[in-house]
Amino acid sequence: MENLDLSKLPKHIAIIMDGNGRWAQEQGQDRLFGHYQGVISVRKVVEAATEIGIQNLTLYAFSTENWERPEQEVTGLMTLFVDTIAKEVPDLHKNNIKLRFIGNLGLLPPHARAALENATTQTAQNTGLTLIVALSYSSRWELVEAAKNIATKVKKGNLNIDQISETTLSEALTTSDFPDPELMIRTSGEYRISNFLLYQLAYAELYFTETRWPDFRKEDLIKAILDFQSRERRFGKTSSQLNIDSEK
Repeated sequence: MENLDLSKLPKHIAIIMDGNGRWAQEQGQDRLFGHYQGVISVRKVVEAATEIGIQNLTLYAFSTENWERPEQEVTGLMTLFVDTIAKEVPDLHKNNIKLRFIGNLGLLPPHARAALENATTQTAQNTGLTLIVALSYSSRWELVEAAKNIATKVKKGNLNIDQISETTLSEALTTSDFPDPELMIRTSGEYRISNFLLYQLAYAELYFTETRWPDFRKEDLIKAILDFQSRERRFGKTSSQLNIDSEK
């Protein structure tokens, strides 16, 4: 913590929580055991992000592709989501954390959707960390839905084609209420974005670690942030231009 520059924290961190199943298999357990252990990591990382002062944290919990996994695992995951939300929401609310969900939530079972809606309502007025959980999420699905929404506005005469801009698209995305992630972390040694926030990650710093998600803790989060702070973020400019801008 003492090495962090608190004035240069990423305003939004996104994490692909990968490796639960492989971690469990390495322990001689079934995949669901890994997912249950992964919940502990979620709790620890949320606590750490709150302590450090991160404003927005997005966790990739379940993709639309994950629906294709074995039925037993999917059913177990849905049960885990609902049980975890019920147990954690009181503490999240107590710690002033706002909970939001993004994704094709219509695919979730009714009892799961009800749990999500209840959690969102309970924490809606909180002003601390915004914890965004991507459930049944796919970036390609999100972009298609955004295109449909924009096309509908054009068709109804509420939007002129010449008025469509990057802002128009950003406002049509499920993440329109949040700043784009500045740091994306993926655990478990995979070097892919896996259909996660493809548009929003355009200028994010990418950080990959071999650590399986069930082993990921506060120290690992700090390492990722320190790596972020060591990088020069140019956004298409040169280093000399950045130096001139900082002197103005």
